[in-house]
Amino acid sequence: MKQRIQGIIPPMVTPLRSPDVLDVEGLERLVEHLISGGVHALFILGTTGEGPALSHRLRRELIDRTCRLVRGRLPVLVGITDTSLIEALEIGKHAADAGAFGAVTACPYYFRADQSELLTYVERLLEQLPLPLMLYNIPYLARASFEPQTVERLLDRPGILGVKDTTADLAQFDQLLPIIRRRPDWSLLVGPEHYLAESVARGGDGGVNGGANLVPRLFVELFNAARANDASRVDALQKLVVKLGALYRIGGTESGKFKGLKCAMSVSGICDDLMTEPFGRLGDAKREEVRRFVESLRSEIALSVADAERPRT
Repeated sequence: MKQRIQGIIPPMVTPLRSPDVLDVEGLERLVEHLISGGVHALFILGTTGEGPALSHRLRRELIDRTCRLVRGRLPVLVGITDTSLIEALEIGKHAADAGAFGAVTACPYYFRADQSELLTYVERLLEQLPLPLMLYNIPYLARASFEPQTVERLLDRPGILGVKDTTADLAQFDQLLPIIRRRPDWSLLVGPEHYLAESVARGGDGGVNGGANLVPRLFVELFNAARANDASRVDALQKLVVKLGALYRIGGTESGKFKGLKCAMSVSGICDDLMTEPFGRLGDAKREEVRRFVESLRSEIALSVADAERPRT
């Protein structure tokens, strides 16, 4: 029986120099930044990584470069979500050849499938994918989710890693959890950052949290505190995670969340903040606002860590 995935799995941003050119040096810095931050795995070509907006050529290059940079130090999960089953399979096979650990798929978007069709879709993937598969619920973008009854019907299928749930609905999390726990090798991970600690307290396995790109240690420490039932530590770290949410509102639009995060990565010297087209960088005034925000947040995180390490009398 394989061991289930647990901990903090950042959905990596995709550093770009131009719409179809990677910021290679930035990618190298980002991978090392995350690994040194103590994360437990990496997830590329997800929503935060702007995966569906990248060319298939660039997706393959990102897979190859990331797997080479990681060098087996952590599991690498690769998003294969696509409107085409064939393209999803091709990316999955490429990821396997590059040394990835697993694939991740949301529901195929644009044409909305019902639950019986989604069940067939997953079964078709499982028949042909050379990697184990994580199911990914993000209904506000994919227009559908793998509902609990569909997940339950997949319990006896080999080759599934579990579910990443980004519904922002703890009621659905509570429905999924007893189903997932019938397979001790399956994971239940959450996307919304403010639910990380609560989901772990309820029995979840961790988070796929975009903010971990910027401050991975914050999320790792919060996960550890939640696992240890350290309520005071959870409360202090949770306040910082909630504060981080203000960064995503600086951009103003739906894409603004990713603009704010990428800008924060840029002002931190990690990678370029170019977005996939048609979205642009934040302007100078917003960039300065992000810079001040990041400096303040890092100071608060440093104080929090220092307080946690201070001997108690």
